[in-house]
Amino acid sequence: MSYLMKGFKCHSPVMCKVAGSLFKIRTLKNTLRINEQQFKISRASSQLSSEKANSYNYIIVGAGSAGCVLANRLTEDPQSTVLLLEAGPKDTLLGSKRLMWKIHMPAALTYNLCDEKYNWYYHTTAQRHMDNRVMYWPRGRVWGGSSSLNAMVYVRGHAEDYNRWSRQGALGWDYEHCLPYFKKAQTHELGPDQYRGGNGPLHVSRGKSNHPLHQAFLEAAQQAGYPFTDDMNGYQQEGFGWMDMTIHQGQRWSTASAYLRPAISRPNFSVAEKTLVTKILFQGTKCIGVEYVKNGQRKKVFASKEVILSGGAINSPQLLMLSGIGNADDLKKLGIPVICHLPGVGQNLQDHLEVYVQQKCTKPITLYSAQKPLNMVRIGLEWLWKFTGEGATSHLESGGFIRSEPGVPHPDIQFHFLPSQVIDHGRVASTMEAYQVHVGPMRSTSVGWLKLKSSDPNDHPIIEPNYLSTERDVWEFRQCVKLTREIFAQKAFEKFRGPEVRPGDNVQSDKEIDAFIRQKADSAYHPSCTCKMGQPSDSTAVVDPQTKVIGVENLRVVDASIMPSVVTGNLNAPTIMIAEKAADIIKGLPALQEKNVPVYKPKTLETQR
Repeated sequence: MSYLMKGFKCHSPVMCKVAGSLFKIRTLKNTLRINEQQFKISRASSQLSSEKANSYNYIIVGAGSAGCVLANRLTEDPQSTVLLLEAGPKDTLLGSKRLMWKIHMPAALTYNLCDEKYNWYYHTTAQRHMDNRVMYWPRGRVWGGSSSLNAMVYVRGHAEDYNRWSRQGALGWDYEHCLPYFKKAQTHELGPDQYRGGNGPLHVSRGKSNHPLHQAFLEAAQQAGYPFTDDMNGYQQEGFGWMDMTIHQGQRWSTASAYLRPAISRPNFSVAEKTLVTKILFQGTKCIGVEYVKNGQRKKVFASKEVILSGGAINSPQLLMLSGIGNADDLKKLGIPVICHLPGVGQNLQDHLEVYVQQKCTKPITLYSAQKPLNMVRIGLEWLWKFTGEGATSHLESGGFIRSEPGVPHPDIQFHFLPSQVIDHGRVASTMEAYQVHVGPMRSTSVGWLKLKSSDPNDHPIIEPNYLSTERDVWEFRQCVKLTREIFAQKAFEKFRGPEVRPGDNVQSDKEIDAFIRQKADSAYHPSCTCKMGQPSDSTAVVDPQTKVIGVENLRVVDASIMPSVVTGNLNAPTIMIAEKAADIIKGLPALQEKNVPVYKPKTLETQR
């Protein structure tokens, strides 16, 4: 300090002391200011380096049917770092599938459909066209998502579903551009052909039980005048045949088994469970990361390239709206700052509704006895020991697709046959020897929506499927019941057929059938289309054909929510295909394409069959 005092003459000792004190104060202030600036620079620098350490190329939200596929495919490039965030737990216990038998034993599937531990456990609004019933919607909240809860039915839909997507604005998503990705995903136990894959992570098999009631169902369908199809995912969807299932060596083959576990040891891949993403982070309209809650602590993580939402048809639109992307008026009412006015978010909700037609069986050959305590123990022990026996199948081994009336160009009704009776989603034990068919329309004209209940991420959204709101849908369901009864009345069922349990012989007139449908139809668990893919010029579209969210940067949605319209069949196989195709888009690879693959068309549309 002495060199600063040169030239300062002090004429009074008191003045000298005062001047010295003032100088010391000023110098201290300057020093503090310098230190404060240095601290700010150091803090900013440490924040930047901690953000860099807390940053990945890609963040995927949701380890479900689509998220597991994306995580695997994007980490194939060792230069790409990926973080996968899942709200639910792992699908194994201490690394063991056996200890988590309720997920991995195919026959145990109803346990988790009714358990909040691995399930979002959603409910709809009261359905005014269905006697004000509140409908139960299970959705997977676990590694593998709904592929860890579903009935393991592998159905792709009809070729025309994808051609329709293209016409609806999802250019590049027609059948010839989607089929190669179905094949890429799949290893079919019957081997590869023009329609099946032979080298993919997703193992697909046929039922092994050869149950006499499945045989009777397929025979009865042919007696009623419908064709047998040897592959409803191949050349000919129309007709009845054996179902493909995502079961491998007696175990459920979810996307966690097929895609997540094989990738988990890669050094460029991180995955977190029990982590609820609450908000997407933006700088202006550029997505930079997400905010999440884990163990009660709120944290942020950043993405240098993209955030990809794969939460499914309920969670993905919910997270978009919570983050300020959606209908601006609705968001403002909840006090959510608007990032982008995108009115299609949460709209266009589509689902499949189905009903069970049940017949009493005169012979003790259904699964009724298998559900008795001692038999369940025996079946469980065999599965735990060898992954074989009655526990190694979901028992939905046969089914079919038909057209509801002349003039319909391709099937619009689906059947799943089960040699057992299901009551209330399996939450109530069966009461008798019985068999049933799950039947429902595939392209209903009723369309619904979902909206936020509040700005709290823990609140389930308001789900309004708007079931049976059109006369066409009511008529199609009537047809479902009548056509099923006709199949069950065929000679093949004579030696098994007891009285009709549901709807029951007292339900005959159209009015009585309509009332039965209103009282007993339920969701087939296929919610979709709430972040519709389309052209940016379409005000109802949410993502473009590249799966990018319209109006913002570095944000995609890849799951069943981006379907422009629901497909003719179950949704797990199409969702996996969507993720396989999106992974190539994200990686900048040329789209796979297979031209001129033949698809069955009925010889005439003048008849219904």
